[in-house]
Amino acid sequence: MSVLPLKYSTALKQAVAPKSELNRWLFGFVVALVLLVWFGGGSSSEGDSERLSLDLVDIPQIVLDQDAELARARNRNCSYWDCFNVYRCGKRSVGGGGGGLGGGVPGSAGGSGQEQQERMSIYVYPLKEFVDGGSHKQAFQLTKEFYTILKTIVDSPYYTANPNEACLFVPTLDTLNQNRIDVNLVGKALASLPYWENGENHLLFNFIAGTAPDYNTVLDVNSDRAMILGSGFDSWTYRPGFDLALPMYSAILDHHRPRRDQERKFLLVSSQLNIFQRQYRIMQELTYDYGNDILLLQRCPTSTVKVEAEASLVGVGSASSASSDESPEEMLKAVKDVRCNFPQGNEYEYPSVLENGQFCLVARGVRLSQPTLMDALASGCIPVIMADNLVLPFGEVLDWDLVSIRIHENNLHSVISTLKAVSKERVQELRAQGAYYYDRYFSSLEKIVLTTLDQLNDRIFPHLSQTYNHWNVQKTQRSTQNPLFLPLIAPKAQGFTAVILTYDRIESLFILIQKLATVPSLQKILVIWNNQKKSPPHPSLFPKIGKPLKVIQTAANKLSNRFYPYEEIETEAILTIDDDIVMLTADELDFGYEVWREFPDRIVGFPSRTHVWDNATNRWRYESEWTNQISMVLTGAAFHHKYWCYAYTYSMPGNIKQWVDDHMNCEDIAMNFLVANVTNKPPIKVAPRKKFKCPECTNNEQLSADLNHMVERSACINRFAEIYGTMPLKTVEFRADPVLFKDNFPEKLKRFNDIGSL
Repeated sequence: MSVLPLKYSTALKQAVAPKSELNRWLFGFVVALVLLVWFGGGSSSEGDSERLSLDLVDIPQIVLDQDAELARARNRNCSYWDCFNVYRCGKRSVGGGGGGLGGGVPGSAGGSGQEQQERMSIYVYPLKEFVDGGSHKQAFQLTKEFYTILKTIVDSPYYTANPNEACLFVPTLDTLNQNRIDVNLVGKALASLPYWENGENHLLFNFIAGTAPDYNTVLDVNSDRAMILGSGFDSWTYRPGFDLALPMYSAILDHHRPRRDQERKFLLVSSQLNIFQRQYRIMQELTYDYGNDILLLQRCPTSTVKVEAEASLVGVGSASSASSDESPEEMLKAVKDVRCNFPQGNEYEYPSVLENGQFCLVARGVRLSQPTLMDALASGCIPVIMADNLVLPFGEVLDWDLVSIRIHENNLHSVISTLKAVSKERVQELRAQGAYYYDRYFSSLEKIVLTTLDQLNDRIFPHLSQTYNHWNVQKTQRSTQNPLFLPLIAPKAQGFTAVILTYDRIESLFILIQKLATVPSLQKILVIWNNQKKSPPHPSLFPKIGKPLKVIQTAANKLSNRFYPYEEIETEAILTIDDDIVMLTADELDFGYEVWREFPDRIVGFPSRTHVWDNATNRWRYESEWTNQISMVLTGAAFHHKYWCYAYTYSMPGNIKQWVDDHMNCEDIAMNFLVANVTNKPPIKVAPRKKFKCPECTNNEQLSADLNHMVERSACINRFAEIYGTMPLKTVEFRADPVLFKDNFPEKLKRFNDIGSL
């Protein structure tokens, strides 16, 4: 219960005496007015907390005693679920305007009025200077870069001046460059913060971690449960879903405007000065063999490299000290960074030289992360990342496969052959996407910070988080995309549901059920009984298997029944299979599911067909001949995402679905049209098997034996293309086979041995 101030209690006692109706009314009015003033006024004053001042004049100095408490060591096992207090992050009243980097904070509806909206709020501590009580040594040196970070946060829609409503806290301790801080004093300063609470929900920014000779990949400060937002994480020090990987900021790009449309003279440019000797020797050997393709740079004999003594410590583009005699701008303008090529010794100015390369090598140095990555993206040079366990910047939301080539450190000797195998179309795509990433996320320190805040907000409010397309696809790009917003690889544990469409072939149905039951990734079998004139066999007659099995009797004999989104389907993956496809082995089906996991938006299956243009008739022709080209995978034995069942049932264009049901043909072609039209991608054929015959059936029982079958299938393709207004089917020469499938290795080294032949 709230307690009113003493000055109001006297008035209330005096107001108790009156007994008339008027006095009772006055008494109620006074009480209501007092409560309104007290509670309303208190709430208002709390919400209108004074905004943080970033004035650098007269910053308070805090003296840290020698025996001051030290923050606990960094908890290496922290995760979002045990070291982060999500209950701090609730609703607060915000306006309809504003937004993050992506044009609006997730969930913002716009409008003029106030509305309740879920959004994280960040409190920034006041600027203070921390010094040692004995030596008066500073705990850190405030840099221009860190000041920019603080200002960007304060100016962002995520900022709050009220620590009581804050979700996240940002200490104003500059930990960007570990070489310029006293880790012990910083640990004491962190412990002295009023809302520290073991570092819970605190953010520490860092670009350069570790010091010589270890060069650790994470900030060596006692940070307890605080989240580290840093560059140079490796897979051992990064805590997925908790820490956040940033790029190593390259200050040189603030004063250099690269030209991306310049002609590229070299296939590969290696510009780093801190490359390991073993790697440098390999690059020297490659230069002798591919002199016209490689530009290998090194320090010039008479060094003109910017601040060489410091380059070995912090690398190019590091955070600059505010106490330096010269500002970073003056240093960069006064001294050009010139590097010489091997073996001729010709001089090239950095980073302009990167504009001459089609690909730029980004190798592991004494530090895992390198500013060359950002320099390459800015210059339109495709990064070739050679750092095996590097956690790439914003890797949780950005798809780096769209902008870079990644090779293992042990494969440097084959880098030229790898790069020459990249098609011109792929090079154009990588370069265009790299320019998009850089301009949107990395071109300034402010954009890096705002991207960081947007990603943190997505993590805290996953139900409002932005999609893969939002982060990775240009808004002006008109090509169709995967509508499923799935991860790159679907979860393995979920398995698949087999949907068998059958009419009355009981013997082959039972054989198929028994074979499917041996597939490890199978979760459930649905038998779709499409015969209304005959009841399905009694459940006691079905084979006894160790997986759930359910028979669903349909109301009408329609081929589209195989694609209905039955509520019994609980897995994302569906295997649609005909009751006479009994020749597939457990290894083939399990391998098909593994391939689908990597391509969850496509149809992945076994029997394939293609379509060709007939110049004689000026029409499309359905082709079942055995060729290397495919454009369709028949759904008589294919995996697909259950989303496509909803799309087929409820979103099929025109009258295609009705036409398929009326003619009892072409439901598989219709499904291929649907998926190809949405994704703009071809299907994937699995394994080399091409013959799909029913060994127990005679030819006159098979639909494909009908002489008119090919004519009807060709008519379907032309009819569907006319309804769509285009030909969405994509022809491809591709087949997925297991690793070591044709190699002469012992079977125990192969995972899928029982794969059928041609």
